[in-house]
Amino acid sequence: MKLSAKRSDPPAPPGPPRRKRSRRAALFLAGATVLTLSACEEDKVDAEAFPDLQSCITASKESGLWFTEEDCRTQFAEAEKTHLETAPRYESLALCEEEHGKGNCGGDPAAEAQPSQGGGFSFMPLLVGYMMGSMLSGGGRGVFSQPMVRTAQGGFSTPSGNQTFATNSGKGAVPASTFQKAPSTIGKAPMTRAQVASRGGFGASRSIGSGGTRSVGS
Repeated sequence: MKLSAKRSDPPAPPGPPRRKRSRRAALFLAGATVLTLSACEEDKVDAEAFPDLQSCITASKESGLWFTEEDCRTQFAEAEKTHLETAPRYESLALCEEEHGKGNCGGDPAAEAQPSQGGGFSFMPLLVGYMMGSMLSGGGRGVFSQPMVRTAQGGFSTPSGNQTFATNSGKGAVPASTFQKAPSTIGKAPMTRAQVASRGGFGASRSIGSGGTRSVGS
């Protein structure tokens, strides 16, 4: 992020910060992004999104890429697991579809498998792709993933709702925080209509104290 100011006498007051944009990011990050103000200063990481596993495997056969077919398979499995653990859960199919679009929700597999866990039956957005990122980890580079779900506006989002993109297919640079895992929602009571409304809907950030934010679904 840069600050631009002219030298003058007296000096001009500083103008608003300008977000530094990446040509690569423009290919992928054409949609709205729900971020805190400090996110424009975050380190960016290379990322690529795929609507399904086979799309990733096909792309992995191109030369010069930072991921392999094994990465595709491993991270798709990880994204499926993360989706099941962290996707937002709603008390009704109608409420889920209001937040994620008609036809983009289904029953909760975790509740169906273990109905005695508590929390009640719930509905959750379907997995509609996954994003992989190349990040520094333990002194070397690692590959990480995040599942993607639909939004009511037709975009694609991480389960926490803190990042929204125009497509689930493409490449670019994204904030490193995109790959932070959201809190688990398994076994918790599904969100009611009143709770969703109080938070402003899926993807809407709200204050949780001094300087923090939280999004519906986290």
